[in-house]
Amino acid sequence: MEGEHYDVIIIGAGLSGLAAGIRLALFDKKVIILERHNVIGGLNSFYSIDGRKYDVGLHAMTNFAPHIKKSPLNLIFRQLRIHPSEFNLSPQKQSKIIFDQTDLLFNNNLDFLKSQIAEKFPKQIDNFSKICTIIEQEFQNLSPQKESLSAFPLLSQFITDPLLANLLLLPPLYYGSPLENDISWNQFVILFKSIFLEGLARPYEGIRLILRILKDKFKSLGGIRKMKCGVREIRASNDKVQTLFLDDGTTLSATHIISSIGLLETLNLCTPPPPSSNSTQNFNQTIGKISFVETLSVIKDQPSSLGWNDTIIFFNDSKDLQYQCPDNQLVNTNSGVICIPNNYEYENDQKQPEGIIRTTVLGNYNRWNTLPPEDYATQKNHWFNLIQDKALKFLPALPPHHNLESMTLAKDMFTPKTIHKYTGRLNGAVYGSTHKNPSGTTHLKNLSICGTDQGFLGITGSMLSGITIANNHVLIKNDPS
Repeated sequence: MEGEHYDVIIIGAGLSGLAAGIRLALFDKKVIILERHNVIGGLNSFYSIDGRKYDVGLHAMTNFAPHIKKSPLNLIFRQLRIHPSEFNLSPQKQSKIIFDQTDLLFNNNLDFLKSQIAEKFPKQIDNFSKICTIIEQEFQNLSPQKESLSAFPLLSQFITDPLLANLLLLPPLYYGSPLENDISWNQFVILFKSIFLEGLARPYEGIRLILRILKDKFKSLGGIRKMKCGVREIRASNDKVQTLFLDDGTTLSATHIISSIGLLETLNLCTPPPPSSNSTQNFNQTIGKISFVETLSVIKDQPSSLGWNDTIIFFNDSKDLQYQCPDNQLVNTNSGVICIPNNYEYENDQKQPEGIIRTTVLGNYNRWNTLPPEDYATQKNHWFNLIQDKALKFLPALPPHHNLESMTLAKDMFTPKTIHKYTGRLNGAVYGSTHKNPSGTTHLKNLSICGTDQGFLGITGSMLSGITIANNHVLIKNDPS
C-alpha cells in the first residue's frame, strides 16, 4: 500500500464516507476508505457487552416515505443501487412530544398530528397547515442566505402560540441542531419535513443491518477499506493535497480526498495550515457544544406490557426551552429523548427478545473529560440513576409491584467523553460545527468534506451528504488542476 495512488481517498468510515465510497465505486473509481477506529459507522454504530449488541446513534431513520418517489431516502436507494427492501424498515407506532404539561402525539400520518393540534390548539390548525405548505415549498429551494437565520422568528410568523411552536421545535432540535436553544431555518425545514411530513422508521436489527449492507456493497464493487488506519497529516502544496501520511507512517496519494471526520478535525491535519485570511480559520469559534449522555437499560419485560407504547418521547420539563449544554454540571436532565426500539411495527409482528429503553440528555464534554479517573465511574452511576428517574417521570406509571431496577437485566451509559474517544469529534459534538459548509469545499482544490459539517444530519442526511459530495466534487467535476 505504501506510496499507492487512488482516484479517491475517503477519510472516515461513517455513513457519509461509506455512501460516498459506494457511489464512486459504482463508476469504477479506485477508492479506499481509511478509518482510525476498529468499527465502522462513526456517530452511528454499535458495540457488544456480554453478548448483547447496543446501537449508538440510531433512534430512528427519518424521511420514511416509501410512497414518495423523490423522497431523500428513495433517492439514496437509487443512487447507491440498493433495493429499499434490503433495509427492512418498519414504521414507528406512535411518538410523543411533551413540553411542560402539554403533549402532542404523532405518527407517520400527518393527519393524525393535525387532529392533535386541532384538539389542543384549535386556533392554530390553519396556521399549522400553512407552515406545512411553506416547508414543502422551501425544501425544494433551500436558500444559502437562510442558513444563518434562526427558525424561531420565522416559525412564529405562522405559529403564533409559543407553546405549540416549542412543541414543534423540540424534535428537530434533538435530531439535528448544533445550536443551543436554536436551529437554523434551513435545518428546521429539512428536519421538520423528514420527521413530521415523511416519518420515522427502523430496521429490526437496528444500525447493524444498515452498516452491513453498506459495507458489503462497497466491498462488492471493489472498494478497499482499511481499519485502525487513521490519517496523521494531509500535506499540501500549490493549493492541492499531495500526500497523506497515515498513523503507521505509510504515505498515500489521490486525485481527490473526501473527509467525513469534521471540517475543523480535517483542517487540523493540514500542512501547511489554512492561510489566516481563509474563512475556515474562524471555524474554531464555531465548534459545537451540543453533546449527549445516554443511558441504555435492557429489561426482561416487553415495554408494551408495562403500558409503555410510545416509540419515541421528546420531553422538556420546564416552561422554557432547555436545549443547551449544562454550564455548571455534567448533565442537563431538563430535556431529552426516550427511545423504545421495541415499539416499531415490525414485519410479521416480530418482537425484540428483550425490552430496551434508551434515554438521551445533554452533557458537558469539558466537565466529563476533566474528571479524575476515580470520579468518572462514580459520576456515571450517579447520573445514570437521575436520568432513569427523569425518564420514569414521562413514562406511564409502572404496574403495582414493578420496579425498573429489579426488571433490568443489563445497563450501560455513554458520555460526551465516550463520543470523543470513539469518533474523534471535538467536544464530543454530535452535530458538529454551529456553522455548516453546504458546498463541502475547503481551501484546497482537491479536498472536500462530507457529513455533519456539510450540513446533512442524521442517518439519511449522512448518506445523502456522501452521495452529494461524490457527485458534485468528483463525478461531474473535472479533475482539479
